[in-house]
Amino acid sequence: MENKKRDAIAILGCGVVGSATARILTQDIDFLKTRTNLNFFLKYIIDVNFAYAKKLNLSDSLFTDNLDAVLVDPEVLVVVELVGGTTFAKEAAIKILNAGKNLVTANKALLAKYGTELFSIARKNNVSISFEASCGGGIPIVRAIYDGLLANKQDALYGILNGTCNYILTEMCSNGVSYENALKEAQEKGLAEADPTLDVSGMDSAHKLAILSSIAFGMQIDTGSIAVSGIDNLDIFDINSGKELGYIIKLIAMARLVDGKLSLKVAPSFISKEHPLAWVAGSFNAISIYSHTLGHSMYYGRGAGGSPTASAVAADIINVFLGTSERFFSLPIWPDKTKPASLLPQGEEKGRYYLRINAKDQPGVLSKIASVFADYEISISSVIQKEMPEESTKSHVPIVIITYAAKEENMHKAITKIDTFDIVKEKTVCINIMDEHEEIFNV
Repeated sequence: MENKKRDAIAILGCGVVGSATARILTQDIDFLKTRTNLNFFLKYIIDVNFAYAKKLNLSDSLFTDNLDAVLVDPEVLVVVELVGGTTFAKEAAIKILNAGKNLVTANKALLAKYGTELFSIARKNNVSISFEASCGGGIPIVRAIYDGLLANKQDALYGILNGTCNYILTEMCSNGVSYENALKEAQEKGLAEADPTLDVSGMDSAHKLAILSSIAFGMQIDTGSIAVSGIDNLDIFDINSGKELGYIIKLIAMARLVDGKLSLKVAPSFISKEHPLAWVAGSFNAISIYSHTLGHSMYYGRGAGGSPTASAVAADIINVFLGTSERFFSLPIWPDKTKPASLLPQGEEKGRYYLRINAKDQPGVLSKIASVFADYEISISSVIQKEMPEESTKSHVPIVIITYAAKEENMHKAITKIDTFDIVKEKTVCINIMDEHEEIFNV
């Protein structure tokens, strides 16, 4: 029997991103063929609900709910997984790889949790996994790391990796909107899910950080090893206080080498208004990478949405047909070929902090607080006590403190002690201050 050419593509999951990908592979197909000199085509859309796909007026002949039938089709070279989650998606990914099909996915949770296992299965079947769309929407950050920066050792990676959070924080910081109202706006604009927990808790950013760090530093990253805090407890008072001090608030995903060990964290952080990440507004994403040869480079663009994400998915598909995915897959930087990361113990990281302590307005308060900081080797850079109006009957006032660099563990211990004092009304607010990373590169 004559072997058929493997020119066909199947899309598993046709929601917002899946339908946008189908649009590119149908409406833009002539442009893609001219640009690439390839002859691939979309043969299947696999789902149980084709509402999004039907809006594109696609032929019903593309629609099927039978993944197994698609996987035995010898024409299919690439299957695109866009169903999300880590249960059915994992089962489907294993089936796709064991069937000898190349997998393209935008599923960051799947790769963060099961990447090592899936890459091993792919390697055994001599097929590839492409995942550009998983970490920065349409930003080609994965390819930049494993291709454009291949000659570099990476020192640090700082990213705004969640468009939902960045939109909310932009509204709070620039327009004085409360967290609740900013979230509601994001949901009305389709930038936040009805249940936004994965985004606002910081876990979505943690999944992306795990993937990017694994290839940037050549180490297996367990998402559970990342210290994660979200934006859902931020108060507009602190955001405005930070602005007065020259800072902008962002949810920053950070990975950096400290004495040969990797420090990983996702947290709301104050950054200087002069920092390149400070002007990244709305639903945009950006990633700053510090390399030993290049120095600082930054990658910016739309980090979410159907069309931007589909742009990255389509690029991955094309690269499979061009054969370039096989070249990158041979690199020994993927999680099934690397060792578990050597991690800096949580609490050992040093940094500056913004603190807000609501304390009684009476003599001796500041000296008592300063004494605790001294006990834990924390130096104070500045103190601002917010004055209350003369007619105010409140007995507590907010004290804003900026520290010099201190060990995180010491900071937490000091705050725990301070919060036991009867002069303190409520739990102390503590926000990281992220300074510009030092460029260490060969001139």
